[in-house]
Amino acid sequence: MSDNTPYILVLYYSRSGATREMARQVAAGVESVAGIKARLRTVASVSPTTEAVESEVPEEGAIYADLEDLRHCSGLALGSPTRFGNMAAPLKYFLDTTSNLWMNGALIDKPATCFTSTSSMHGGQESTLLTMLVPLLHHGMVYAGIPYNETELIETQTGGTPYGASHVAGGRSDRVIDEHERALCVAQGRRVARLAVALAALREASS
Repeated sequence: MSDNTPYILVLYYSRSGATREMARQVAAGVESVAGIKARLRTVASVSPTTEAVESEVPEEGAIYADLEDLRHCSGLALGSPTRFGNMAAPLKYFLDTTSNLWMNGALIDKPATCFTSTSSMHGGQESTLLTMLVPLLHHGMVYAGIPYNETELIETQTGGTPYGASHVAGGRSDRVIDEHERALCVAQGRRVARLAVALAALREASS
């Protein structure tokens, strides 16, 4: 694919690795759709001190996102572990820097979706996903959850919600993503990619 190929920005924060693995599965779903690709990006940790201590390039995983990654994406998949029923501070901090994109309407009518990981079954998966979509709605994005024709949504005994994919990582964050959780991540990536392609075609036809 050329550098001009449209892409879904799969943007995540992960501390123990579970959300990073979910991001990879979402990206695999995106890549299964013709005419679009996935761009994996992460965000740096934040500190209560004012001194920047993070390296410009992370030691492992995806590189750090910048605003241009978000500006030029055809769609967004946003992933975070839960923090008291909300997204992690590093991801929120990045979103708080996107005012210029909001003022210019850069993300209006682009599809978006969210995914999350928790330590326990009832650790705030659904509230995290619901609160994550709020800034995306402010940006004018079109939110895409997971419809119930994805049968894993009914069969799962662990993670998986209609608001977005989720994973139960366990108290030690060492539980691997199971087949249902993985399938829902892939389905979510595939859906946001298909919507991005379809919406781009509509915009082109109406221009």
